Amino acid sequence: MQKTTNNPLYDDLLKEYDHKLSHSGISGERIAKRLFELSQIGFSQVGGIKRPGFSDEEKAAKTLVKEWMVEAGLQVSEDGAGNVTARLEGLQKAPAIASGSHVDSVPNGGNFDGPLGVLSALEVVESWKETGYTPNKPYEVIIFSDEEGSRFNSGLTGSQAMIGAISEEEIAQLRDYNGDTLKEVLTHYGSTLEAFKTAKRDLTELELFVEVHIEQGKKLEQANQPVGIVNGIAGPAWLKVVFVGEAGHAGNTPMIGRKDCLVAAAEFLQSIPEFPKTMNNTAVATVGKLEVFPNGANVIPEKVEMLVDIRDINEKPRDLLIDQLIEQAEKVAIKHEVHAMTKLNTRIKPVPITNELQTRLAASLNKFDIVPTYIPSGAGHDAMNLGRTIPVAMLFVRSKDGISHNPKEWSSLSDCVMGIHVLKDFIENAMKQ
Repeated sequence: MQKTTNNPLYDDLLKEYDHKLSHSGISGERIAKRLFELSQIGFSQVGGIKRPGFSDEEKAAKTLVKEWMVEAGLQVSEDGAGNVTARLEGLQKAPAIASGSHVDSVPNGGNFDGPLGVLSALEVVESWKETGYTPNKPYEVIIFSDEEGSRFNSGLTGSQAMIGAISEEEIAQLRDYNGDTLKEVLTHYGSTLEAFKTAKRDLTELELFVEVHIEQGKKLEQANQPVGIVNGIAGPAWLKVVFVGEAGHAGNTPMIGRKDCLVAAAEFLQSIPEFPKTMNNTAVATVGKLEVFPNGANVIPEKVEMLVDIRDINEKPRDLLIDQLIEQAEKVAIKHEVHAMTKLNTRIKPVPITNELQTRLAASLNKFDIVPTYIPSGAGHDAMNLGRTIPVAMLFVRSKDGISHNPKEWSSLSDCVMGIHVLKDFIENAMKQ
């Protein structure tokens, strides 16, 4: 195929695509084109995507998808938290079946995490439009705001607003990477804090939410299967740990008697990997963000701040792990004669997927000769928040080498489209329940 774009994404997606998968109203070419168009919003020269929550780039991505939603015949609305809902009425007056994801990204992220779930949900509508199918129940496609959390170091903001899970205290404490408050960020976005607070939805209007997402792991690749079933979603907790010592001249301050908080932070950081192992084989803890102040080459650090991302699909061991890491930070601080402060920014309950929904997902997989593979999700998702109130299900699409949150993130177009076929079948069966 002749290259027609400056970004190889579109061409590479179609290069090895099995065009026989474009049937029943589902178009692989349309998915490739839309993934490419979204990839141009927030595109960086190193090949990644930068679309923080509530940014101009995230808003532009939502605007583009809203245009596609309108063209597909959906009624589109946006709440005060920036969550977009596109609705197709069904033959019956009933709670809706919904699907979707997000379009924001981590810094220098990939093209599939989030957008694939949004486009998969929308492609179901496109297929119905092309085949003349009218669903028995209402159907909604949802785009959630700020799922990744790169804006406030506390993710899933849109879905938390939708379920009414953000307190006044939490709102007051939110500051973004520029130091702006949530009120200031929302004003720039085009909303208000008052509208954000009214974004809570009556979730009795929804019967079920199902999300398609890239796996972000290697189990499907190892099983040689394109699509798998999520059997539980880990609840993330973000623990902020601050070590405070005493700044001094690197050359004139003797080693004995120093209060070097970076040395303390380093010991704490090095000890973290051992703690999850004492819990089970699903608990994890990671530090991906660390800041040193004043960050001078010839200055003993005065303060070190880090975020510890702690997750498990089981709540009790996850919370015990949090307590152990807080205790460890305090022990290390005492040893090095510095101070340690900890604050839990986020604590979200893990969400199990019911056996009934897993069985129904397996039936859809079997229809396309896919062997069901059951995978716990270590990552948090918007489905996790909705799952606190309504039934949720999730499908994973195979990820090349398990890479995610990285410009190299990749799922083949054939696997993506197979995931849409499974989603469509599952939703149509749910419409008959």
